[in-house]
Amino acid sequence: MTAADAVSTAPSRPAIAAKGPNLTIVLAVVLTAVLQVLDSTIVNVALPQIQAAFGVTSDQVVWTLTSYIVASVVVMPLTGLFVRRFGRRRLITAAITGFAAFSALCGVSTSLEMIVAFRIGQGLFGAFLIPLSQAILFDSFPREKRGQAMAMFGLGVVVAPVIGPTAGALLTEYFSWRAVFYVNVPIAAFALIMVSGELKKEDTKAVRVDWAGLILMGVAIGALQLLLDLGQTRDWFDSHMIQIAAVTVAVAGVAFVLRGLGRRDNIIDFTLFRDRSFAAANVAIMGFGVAMYGAMAVLPIFVQNLLGYPILESGYLFIPRGFAAALSMIVTGSVLMNRLDPRLVLAAGLALTGIGNVMLGRLDLAAGFADLAWPGVVSGLGMGMFFVPMSTLAFQNIGPDRQDEASGIYNVTRSIGSSIGISLVSWQADSRAQFHWSVLSGHITSYDTAARAYLAPLGLDPQSIHGAAMLGAQVRAQATMMAFQDAFWLTGLAAFAMLPVVLILQRPPRAAATP
Repeated sequence: MTAADAVSTAPSRPAIAAKGPNLTIVLAVVLTAVLQVLDSTIVNVALPQIQAAFGVTSDQVVWTLTSYIVASVVVMPLTGLFVRRFGRRRLITAAITGFAAFSALCGVSTSLEMIVAFRIGQGLFGAFLIPLSQAILFDSFPREKRGQAMAMFGLGVVVAPVIGPTAGALLTEYFSWRAVFYVNVPIAAFALIMVSGELKKEDTKAVRVDWAGLILMGVAIGALQLLLDLGQTRDWFDSHMIQIAAVTVAVAGVAFVLRGLGRRDNIIDFTLFRDRSFAAANVAIMGFGVAMYGAMAVLPIFVQNLLGYPILESGYLFIPRGFAAALSMIVTGSVLMNRLDPRLVLAAGLALTGIGNVMLGRLDLAAGFADLAWPGVVSGLGMGMFFVPMSTLAFQNIGPDRQDEASGIYNVTRSIGSSIGISLVSWQADSRAQFHWSVLSGHITSYDTAARAYLAPLGLDPQSIHGAAMLGAQVRAQATMMAFQDAFWLTGLAAFAMLPVVLILQRPPRAAATP
């Protein structure tokens, strides 16, 4: 669809009055964003309880996460299409209502099949929440105040997944795994009341749907998510299922792009990527997703399985990170964006995120709570300094009539980046543990001086059964520790690798950076 077509089918009047930002709307859309993002991490810590409740395997219970992610990522790029057809007010109220209803149904599920089906429903409705929230905020703030808007939005989008594991741990520990779904209902109800009373109705027009393009896009994105989510557990390309998924991604993806490049009614408006800032921002947000979500995904596994932290204490590790991210976003949106080139702030955010992840990669088996928390504080500061200017720079040249579609594409890229990060870092931790085990065990023999010195205070000998078992356990622990170090270093390098992309971004007009 061309820009002219988008304008002709755009709503005839804005969803928010032009006189200034409505704080009720701001709070409502931030809450709706929190709903979607929080649900992507809050369920993780409840998986063992869900697995035990339904008597399923670990491979089966992961569909509780995969079904939600696949459904949301497939539907998210269609935000602009649905807005033109139904209007923002109708779409966001339907999305909040549907998300809350399916959340409640997840809580009453009595089988894995039921919860997977209801999680798909959650994903289908929840997919619209973040793009709509972002577009509404952009329209409610003038250009010079968009840094503040993105700071408010970022408090939900970035802080929510940070506190998700903590909230999930508390709800699961003191109530039940069902509570991680029920908690969505009152939040959704509060947001729905505010949105319904403030957003104005819009004029809409019929939009022709390119069903062939829609199917190709859905198949490509869905297959990519399946490949990323199940690749590690199925030993990647040794699995026929993963091989089929990879071929499907390649064929459907190439067909979708080639077919849609010259079409006026394509599902995705590829002309958006002619804007170098928007194109570069999509690359940067994908790399940042690898850095942020990759590190956050393996940190609970690291502290629980290797360091022996209980579930609640591992959840508490994310609180300092969350506070640092919230503080950073407030300062960035209200101070730094008004005084500095946003690209410099963005580069500093990437650097701090990378430094925090590298600090995790320098820990050892003797790491205490403070040793684990401080890297999170550094990364949290970087998250705020990255997210606020990144969102502002990405959409600086996108007109109001294309905000919804651009937001949908941008958030799909972020979601795919997070999926790549989780899969890549988890695979790295697993494969490198085997590598380090082979290297370390190859240097230990029953006659090794260091091995004998280690066992001597315990009254054991390397040639005894107990002595050999003790050495084996120590080697496994050290190999696993070194594998996690490699994984954290990888997430740090992913953040640093995005620094050259900053040079591609355009500097916004002076009015956007001056109060």
